[in-house]
Amino acid sequence: MNFMLYGHRDHWIAVDCGMMIRQDLPGGPLQIPDTALLETLNIAPEALIITHGHEDHIGAAAWLWPRWGCPIHATPLAAGLLRSKFAEHGLSSHAIRVIEPGEATEVGFFTLRYLPVTHSIPESCALLIQAGDRRILHTGDWKLDPAPLLGAPVDADTFRAIAPVDLVVGDSTCAPDAGHSRSESEVSDALAEAIAPLPGRVVVSCFASNLDRVLAIGRAAERCGRRVSLMGRSMERMVRIAQGLGYLEDFPALVPVHDLGYLPPEEVLVIATGSQGEPRAALSRLAAGRHPHFELTPGDSVIFSARAIPGNERIIERLKHALRIKGITLLDDDAQPALHASGHPYQEELRTFYQWVAPERLLPVHGEARHQHAHQALAQELGIDAPLIPRNGDMLRLDDDGLVLEQHHRLTPRIIDQNRNAPVAGAGGETASRHDELFVAITVAATGLGWSRIGRLMLDDSHASPLDETALADRLDECLESAGGDSLVELREMLYPDVMAWLADHLQRVPEVHLQIFAMENQAVAGND
Repeated sequence: MNFMLYGHRDHWIAVDCGMMIRQDLPGGPLQIPDTALLETLNIAPEALIITHGHEDHIGAAAWLWPRWGCPIHATPLAAGLLRSKFAEHGLSSHAIRVIEPGEATEVGFFTLRYLPVTHSIPESCALLIQAGDRRILHTGDWKLDPAPLLGAPVDADTFRAIAPVDLVVGDSTCAPDAGHSRSESEVSDALAEAIAPLPGRVVVSCFASNLDRVLAIGRAAERCGRRVSLMGRSMERMVRIAQGLGYLEDFPALVPVHDLGYLPPEEVLVIATGSQGEPRAALSRLAAGRHPHFELTPGDSVIFSARAIPGNERIIERLKHALRIKGITLLDDDAQPALHASGHPYQEELRTFYQWVAPERLLPVHGEARHQHAHQALAQELGIDAPLIPRNGDMLRLDDDGLVLEQHHRLTPRIIDQNRNAPVAGAGGETASRHDELFVAITVAATGLGWSRIGRLMLDDSHASPLDETALADRLDECLESAGGDSLVELREMLYPDVMAWLADHLQRVPEVHLQIFAMENQAVAGND
């Protein structure tokens, strides 16, 4: 969810403040970062710095910013999107300060320079952060697109001029992928080629905030003689704000959805939200026949111009199945890779970029653990020190001794509940009724290598949501294999966050959990062999 804090001499700034959609939970609720720890550590950001306008970088600001009331620095497009969100929440936008790409600003002991990079939304920027004699490059999301549809390619001289840097906090999303990412200009050509022979109406689904892709689709539609309509509130808002800032000037004139029925099918193209199978998004409503002004029929086509976010594969496949039942032709990047381009750097782009900025160290962020490990391996191949794979809740220190893990703090996943945030997992200090409780007890024995579970789990979940006991037991066994601790108290402190994270991933409403651990003497274990 891209919420990171940088501290120097007890002064702090926050970089980005995103959210995610929990497609694995019923209703697809929103999850935001857990910031309760900041109060415990007496951390109050003096500014919120935004790298670009994607939801996973700005989506939680309207919920979390009121706790701090600090200035928000953002480029014009991201600032416009934030103002729209704040207006929906009844918040004043007076704290939002516009900074142009390439400009610098000072916040407390920090000097920050916005360095333009190419990504799938205009005005994306890396941040050069200087505090004392340390210089950190926080890349945000980026790629090296030689022919972006919006904005200019990355200026190599700009990044060569800042070399060397002490640390790069770098995008790992496509680090396992060899070669170079595809240009958005190539996607535009591929879309036109794919759309041209299709006989009926065409719906192309992508992320609303991927403005390069939206423009590519619009241009492809115009080349194929089709009129364009937008479907989905977030899509309409994004295009409206972008056009108000001078982007998408050559975008085709739009046709209201309720007027599409007057056009021949072969002249219709709809750009719709819902590429990730979101149940309330436009594409899911079309698949279910629940749109009031537009209905898909056999002979129509749907193009998925977005890659599945890890974890969304199952719900996307259900959506595709529903479309196939209706006789809809489907096209996606599995069969036609050129229909999508990543907004993140592949290995050759990483190598080129690190030749420019000459980092002494790398902290691989973004993506999943396998992406971070691939990024770490690439850095080591290039002679860049990459000692850590960070986890959510890690407090890291950069000093003369290098980059070290100072402490790991337990974080609790939080979901949005009717315009307020609440913990996914029951946290201490809250009143809980009996039906919101789950009792878990395990028996363990100390071994030469750590701890081992003995016998079955003991569960009392009769008043809580049903869960898969076998899967939970397997998760506990995995955690026990790597758990340290010299006492049951320490072992419980290590296991508890993993139990809560597992429950948050498998239940929509996670109860108050009581985890009890009992010890079995080694002699008793030996007697059972």
